[in-house]
Formats: sequence, structure tokens, C-alpha cells
Amino acid sequence: MRKQRKLWVLMLVLAMVAAACGSDDTADTTSAPPAATTTTAAAGTDDTTTTTEAEMIPCSTSTPDGCAGTILLGAAVSETGRFSREGKDTRQGYGTWVDWLNEEYGGIKVGEDRYLVELIQYDDEGDADTAANLVERLITEDEVDFLLGPYSSGLTMGTSAIAERYDVLMVEGNGASETIFERGFQNIFAVLTPAGNYTQSAIKALADAGAETMVIAYEDTAFPTSVGAGAVKWAAEYGVEVLAEETYPLNVADVSAIMTKFRDLDPDIFVGGGHFNDALLFVRGAKEAGWTPKGMVITVGPSNPEFAAEVGVDANYIIGPTQWEASMSWSDEWFGTAAEFAARYEAKWGEKPSYQAAESTATGLALHLAIELAGSLDTDAVRQALRDLNVDTFYGPIDFDDTGKNAGKPMGAIQILDGATQVIAPAEASVADLVYPMPAWDER
Repeated sequence: MRKQRKLWVLMLVLAMVAAACGSDDTADTTSAPPAATTTTAAAGTDDTTTTTEAEMIPCSTSTPDGCAGTILLGAAVSETGRFSREGKDTRQGYGTWVDWLNEEYGGIKVGEDRYLVELIQYDDEGDADTAANLVERLITEDEVDFLLGPYSSGLTMGTSAIAERYDVLMVEGNGASETIFERGFQNIFAVLTPAGNYTQSAIKALADAGAETMVIAYEDTAFPTSVGAGAVKWAAEYGVEVLAEETYPLNVADVSAIMTKFRDLDPDIFVGGGHFNDALLFVRGAKEAGWTPKGMVITVGPSNPEFAAEVGVDANYIIGPTQWEASMSWSDEWFGTAAEFAARYEAKWGEKPSYQAAESTATGLALHLAIELAGSLDTDAVRQALRDLNVDTFYGPIDFDDTGKNAGKPMGAIQILDGATQVIAPAEASVADLVYPMPAWDER
């Protein structure tokens, strides 16, 4: 570890003092949300985990005397600001991994020793400068051992540069833009499929169904730009003509002019690259313009269970790229099947997991497995172990290439049918058939 922060005996004494005072909270000297390791009950319930002495694992928060110490992790993740929805999923995904690790698995194994994990999370407010400053604070003041990533490619670009400067490893699951990995950095690793591949499965499925023309709109920032470039590439690959490509600035509040222009071009497919709020704008803008494309592919929003709740029946037949769904066949020895992970998550947080939540749990798991593979907390050893890691998980295969991207994982596509997300591509993962063309807005 980067330095010895606390004597383990002192931690035990403080824990006993806190218990004696009847408090469930630890001191919080920052504006950050509580560290995920403090969560012991399912959110929204009164359930707590009880274990008999025979069932107790040797290293856990209940049996800390069996632990060699604590590995301190840090993350800047949006609690407020424009990424607050996705930030919540990210934080809860991290929390799912931390609680499982500390309460069920028995801590990370480092040689013959086991270590608990503590995660410090600060609210980056969806702002790149704030995120970078907070990551520097995590490294220089909190002296974390390793970093987990923020939500979004833009925030990951800046925070990974800070991690590189201080030679601290960052494993992330929510920054997909290829530009993150084109800077020659040695300390950034991402479990998710790169942004350029997001639309591949959807465009292929639509082309196979007879789509011939396409328009594309995307926010002029890192992730959406990569999505747009990828859509152009896959359109050419599958014989779909791109009639127009439009960009719009960050924090746009209205895309009606773009949708009106696209309506007049009368393409078969609309592809939209952005985040959750952009997805809402695309659907509402198309409906207001009186335009129903035969196929509508939108990133981030449709795969989130909250999307259908926001737009109601208008969400039906929208297609979304997905990193993960509970119906997929992936599984592992740690969280079980994708469906079992989803059940665990819903029991803890009171809501179904989005793919952002699943990839955040997988982010923690990848770092955990690399530390165990290295048998060390040394940065160089863990970096090499991340490069050597090749494992199948509940989230899918994780196999980092030389730049830190996950080269082993395919991208799926879902379509919302009767308010539920159904995997339609690739064929080997599908659970429903693509509906194409989609019905008009007033026929739903």
C-alpha cells in the first residue's frame, strides 16, 4: 500500500467506541457521500445480515481480527449535476462489489493475507475540472492505493491524466471513448466495450431487416463523437447510406431543429449518440416534429430502466446499445449468472440494475482479481496482472489490450417491447425478435 494509514488495533478501538455510542455513521469531514463499505443493509429495507459464528468468514467487517489491513480506494462519481442518474448507478455498482467483498468473500487475498476494502467517493458534480481536482485530492491527501473511474468519457479523460501523472492505477467501466486510450497511458484500464462498437449490433440487425438509409446526431464531446464515428463505420460495413450527420453542443436543451431536418430527409434509421438526458430529447424531438423513423437507435438511455418510466409508451420500439443485460448468458464463480447478479442488486438497492451498474461492479471485480493474481499491492505488479487478466465474468469477458481497453467483450442491442428491455442482437444473445419498422407514435 502507498503508506500505512492506521494501526489496525486503533481501527478496532474506534469501531468499538462507535458501537458503544450506538451510531451507524462514521465521521465525515468532507462533502462526499459515505464510503460504500459502511453499507450493511439493503437500501430501502430494514434487513441486516446476521451470521452464526460457524458461518463467519475469517476476514470481514464482522471479524476484522482475521484481516491484515485495509486497501483504500477512491473515486470521483457524480451524485449531482448532469450525470446524476448514471452516477447513482455507478456508485451503487461499486457499493455492490465492496459489500460482497467485505461481507461474503472475505476480503481481497494478497498472498497469505486478506484485506478489506474501503472506498472513498466524492461528488464530482458532473464537472471535468471538479473531477480532476477530487482525484488529485484522493491521491495526495487521502493517499488511496488505487482508483476507480468516474462516469462518462469526458470526466475519465481528465481524471486518468491525473492518475497517470501520479502513477496510480485507475480501473474504470464508464468511459468508452477510444481517445482515452490513444495517449499512451500505462495506468488506465476499462472493462467496457469501446464506444466505436456501440452501434454495431443494432445497425447490422436493422440492415438485415431491410434498412437502407440513416441519419446521425450526437453531442460534440468525447463519447458521443466516438459513437458517431463508429456508426458511420458500421453503416458502410453493412451497406447503409448515411444521409446526414449533425452535432450539437454540450448541455443542449432542444434538438427540434435537427429532428425537423432529419424528418425532411426521410431516412430509415435515426442514430443518436449522447447520455440519458439526450435520449429523452431525441424521442420528444422526433415526436414533436411528427417524424417516426423506421428504426431509432439511441445510446445510454433506452437500456436504463428509468427511460421507459420517463417517456412512457413512446419508449416502445426504441433500440439501445447495451453493455450488459440480466438475460445474457454470462456467469462467473463470484457473482454467479447475470440474472443472479441482477437479483442481488435489486435486493440491495430496491431497483433493477442498469448496465452502468453492472459494469461498475465488474470494474471493482477486475481490480480485485488483478490484485489477487499479482499477490501484491505494488503498482507495477498489479498493472502487469491487469494486462495478463483474461477472465469470464457475470458481465462478460474481460481481457485488456495493450492500451487498457477490453478487447474481449462484444456489444449487445436491446429493443423496448411492451415497456421491457429485450435483447435483440447479437443473435447468440437475443431473447426477442427485432420489430421493424416501428409503429407511429400515435399507434402505441
